[in-house]
Amino acid sequence: MTSTAAKQNPESWSTLFAAHLEAVKKRSAVALSATGYDALLVHAGTPPLLFQDDHHLPFKVQAPFKVWTPLTDAPDSFVYFVPGRKPLLLLHAPVDYWHKSPELPRTYWSDAFDIVSCPDRAAARGALPKDMARTAFIGEPFGELVSWGVGSINPEHLMAQLDYSRAAKTPYEVAALLEANVLGARGHAAAEKAFRAGGSEFDIGLAFMAACGLRERELPYNPIIALNEGGAVLHYQVQMREKPARFHSLLIDAGAEFAGYASDITRTHSFDNAEFAALIKRFDELQLKLCAQVRVGADWRDIHQSSYRAISEFLREADVISASADEAVDTALTSVFYPHGIGHLLGLQVHDVGGRQRDPAGGEIERPYNHPFLRLTRKLEDGCVVTVEPGFYFIDQLLAEARAKPIGQKINWARVEQLKPFGGIRIEDNVVARVGTHENLTRMAFSS
Repeated sequence: MTSTAAKQNPESWSTLFAAHLEAVKKRSAVALSATGYDALLVHAGTPPLLFQDDHHLPFKVQAPFKVWTPLTDAPDSFVYFVPGRKPLLLLHAPVDYWHKSPELPRTYWSDAFDIVSCPDRAAARGALPKDMARTAFIGEPFGELVSWGVGSINPEHLMAQLDYSRAAKTPYEVAALLEANVLGARGHAAAEKAFRAGGSEFDIGLAFMAACGLRERELPYNPIIALNEGGAVLHYQVQMREKPARFHSLLIDAGAEFAGYASDITRTHSFDNAEFAALIKRFDELQLKLCAQVRVGADWRDIHQSSYRAISEFLREADVISASADEAVDTALTSVFYPHGIGHLLGLQVHDVGGRQRDPAGGEIERPYNHPFLRLTRKLEDGCVVTVEPGFYFIDQLLAEARAKPIGQKINWARVEQLKPFGGIRIEDNVVARVGTHENLTRMAFSS
């Protein structure tokens, strides 16, 4: 996909991509040398068939391929890289009158590759060297791959090096992520408008996609569009076509994609309740203070612990709990209302890889004993892009468990019943770590 920005300033995107590809080639060459391989073969992936059917699932290009090229709609394509040489793109373009084959790309990134059009995998194999014993293959294996003679398939020591380096984004990647946020912000504005007009979850979802200019299969994830109590379901996966009898709130967690890079944005809205709107405003201030902690050298575990304490204080101020913040933290009372981590790495994948990796060689950094669900435990480097998504919810399962424990005595149950129809609040931005500061891509997008 080419955005308005890319069309208006193709030279800028070409320059950014060229520098990005040089960085990818350099770190790939280092990883190959360190692990004993001479070349890299990366597969775009293949859409799987449904069981006993001739219908494929929607194609989602694999992230290790996307880091090389923003070609997201050409399954069974390959990138072949030998250090010191121009990368080879084997573009799968079948001779097929049932489907439209991909055309040879002519865009800001295409000159960086030698591109060969291949009607099938046999042609792709024929365009590669005969001897591939020192080539590492990355991707989902396919039947005939064994006969290709590659040296290794998804070698862990090589993938660890490549995954670790993906956390720190190049300027091109940050620009693509900003574009994804711009598209997402347009979608969120349209979604709020549809909510204010009394639309169903389905109506709101359609408004979001139309404003982004993306089909559902082109979104980075299934949007969470939850009215009222649905906001208490963390990964609410349905979109009801029926309108509720009464509108209370909307929690929408929805992102867009540009050049293979994802935005991941959440906003919460009150329909007409001034008190809940005030809670959202106060929570937005809390979230921005957490965003300000994102900077080079910050330990993500510390930022999560900070969010845990901040939400403990918020719950006390909102009269949801009677315990002090210290007591709520010590007894895990806060977890009843905030049962997830503060965020994760973002990039080619919504939950990008390498978040808990100790170093390029592998290994894991432990999660805090009392927060075993964190997706990110590393210290942030320059260019790391993270989501900052604190939330609190009124979840029946967790409330029922808490009621049966001593901590239940510290919960204001009348206040819980008052707020339960609103589901909960989550606010999420995409933030870049910089030396001594941060860049909030989401707030930039909403203000553009």
